[in-house]
Amino acid sequence: MNTPSAAAEPGDAATWRLDEATYERMRSVLSDVADEAVATIIEQVPSYRGPFTGQRGQRIREAVQLALDVFLNIGLRETREEVVTAAMSRATIEAYDLGRGEARSGRSMEALHSAYRLGARVAWRGLSREAVASGMPAAAVRQFADRVFAFIDELSGASVAGHADELETSGRAQERLLERIVRAVAAGEDPEELLRRAERAGWEPPATLTAVLLPARRAGGVRTGLHPQTLQATGDVPGLDDDTSLLLVPDVPATMRATLHRRLEGRGAVIGPTRPWAQAQASVARALRAVQLVVDVETIDTDERLVDLVLLADAEAHADLRARVLLPLAGLRPVARARLEETLRSWLLHQGKRERVAEDLFVHAQTVRYRMGRLRELFGDALDDPATVLALTVALGTPTRPVAASSSQRVGGVSGSAGR
Repeated sequence: MNTPSAAAEPGDAATWRLDEATYERMRSVLSDVADEAVATIIEQVPSYRGPFTGQRGQRIREAVQLALDVFLNIGLRETREEVVTAAMSRATIEAYDLGRGEARSGRSMEALHSAYRLGARVAWRGLSREAVASGMPAAAVRQFADRVFAFIDELSGASVAGHADELETSGRAQERLLERIVRAVAAGEDPEELLRRAERAGWEPPATLTAVLLPARRAGGVRTGLHPQTLQATGDVPGLDDDTSLLLVPDVPATMRATLHRRLEGRGAVIGPTRPWAQAQASVARALRAVQLVVDVETIDTDERLVDLVLLADAEAHADLRARVLLPLAGLRPVARARLEETLRSWLLHQGKRERVAEDLFVHAQTVRYRMGRLRELFGDALDDPATVLALTVALGTPTRPVAASSSQRVGGVSGSAGR
């Protein structure tokens, strides 16, 4: 029977090493120990039953055996620092790659931890049996146990790092694919190409999408309370600056729009119309037009502002129309003109009902009579002409809003109230 040599104390982990015969005896059982470890993992960790079969299973067995062989060489036999470093580097790289592979396969870190714990237990049982049989002193056996489990812990830590890195990398990659779907939808890309993008990203297309624009700094908090398949992109979307995010919210039926509005209240958001998912460019485009209506942190539902959107569809044409049909008021002082415009607008919207106009303007009915008399002096018979009445109704249907350089600048007041 062979006994381990010792340069100092037999149990001193820094000095004792296996002699050649004991080393070879342990090494001869590595294949059996690796097979036993794999069999135990298959039996006790259900998620590893499939992966440990066939060619992949053989590669895993070989990796386990290699790890144990490295352990015997660097932990119990080899003393040269450069050899130890190279061997440990190889072992930890293998363990790191194993962790990445497990993440790609969809297995959790808990399953991998369980596999390591079981593998360590089996390895210790198999190798310690040979250590005791070779006459290794009890103190050295204890040190041997410490080394086995420390080595397994180091490999486990490398696998954990690999698993985490793979999840982070794949998560970023998928996020980029999902962002590309948002930009492709906003650009009106062909539906077949959109479907291919969705398949590559692992995103299940919903029946409909609803565009939401809001300040990027508020998007994260909002998104957590929305449908889990909600998509988001910030930047590189035509019409938006880098301070504005575009969300595409799946399946918002008419009955849920009020709920969505409440969720976005006070965040300076714009809610576009709901459209079939591959045609959601229309929702994005309308939301972009509607940002002209946002005031501070007010949230706008485009379904509730259709008249305003129609009137503001061509802001320059609207301004020209106002200038033309309100020409009779051009020579008045600004205060007087504003009062008569306000009265004429209310008179048109209330179909000439004087009492309702008075209530709307918070003035006496006689004041309304006086102002309308003045307007008839200025406009003459034109106020009885249906075409003129239509033009005036459209011109005065919404307050004047100058054309802005960039509509996205006004979402939620991201960059102030430019254009107002």
